[in-house]
Amino acid sequence: MSLDQGGRPLFLDAGETALVVEFGRIVDPAISDRVLALDAALAAAPPEGLRELVPTYRSLMIHYDPLQLDRATLVALVEERLAVPATRNRAATLWTLPCCYEPPHGEDLAEMAALLGLTAVEAAAIHAAALYRVYMYGFSPGFTYLGGLPEQIAISRRTKPRPPHESKAVLVGGGLSAIASFSMPTGWYVVGRTPERLYAPDRPNAFLFEPGDSLRFEPIDPATFAALDARAEAGEIVARRQAA
Repeated sequence: MSLDQGGRPLFLDAGETALVVEFGRIVDPAISDRVLALDAALAAAPPEGLRELVPTYRSLMIHYDPLQLDRATLVALVEERLAVPATRNRAATLWTLPCCYEPPHGEDLAEMAALLGLTAVEAAAIHAAALYRVYMYGFSPGFTYLGGLPEQIAISRRTKPRPPHESKAVLVGGGLSAIASFSMPTGWYVVGRTPERLYAPDRPNAFLFEPGDSLRFEPIDPATFAALDARAEAGEIVARRQAA
């Protein structure tokens, strides 16, 4: 755990204009909760000079203007906010996200399943039965990192990236699951595809999920995928949401 001997988080500089508050070194809901609590506390009453907050699995990166807010003052402010219990600015949401595991969308599902000693149907069922946590966005706009992947389908990433996949691919690799909003080469295994747009700059909320939300995948067939994909491209949100 990246904590000092007193159990406090570490304060790490990222250049001269960013401070990383690090709470641990593993993917863990309790660590994520601490990150999101600090994120909410700072967002609720941001000091002059705070530019951006970037939550990750285990840390919060705070971008600031050193001409308006010096490091010592920022650290003192963070310690003050950490001393007071904080809540998120909205209740966590449970999302049900449609996903087609069947060809041609689950491009690597059979390959991954064979490596794990499973059939493609078994691997898809295991992936769809799990409850995932949205931990963070990263790598590209809307690329969503999910925790909660079942051990039966935990697999290392490829040693070499595979050719670009379709946009909105559902991925597995490195003991995690993820959703990629754009087409790109990847070392992850493409196990399915969702019709939903996780990143849509034309929406009031460009990013669909918030870190800390929960997510389930709902298997759909190719015909249903095509119908939902057309509705999503027209601007409709096809994922379902409810209070977690």
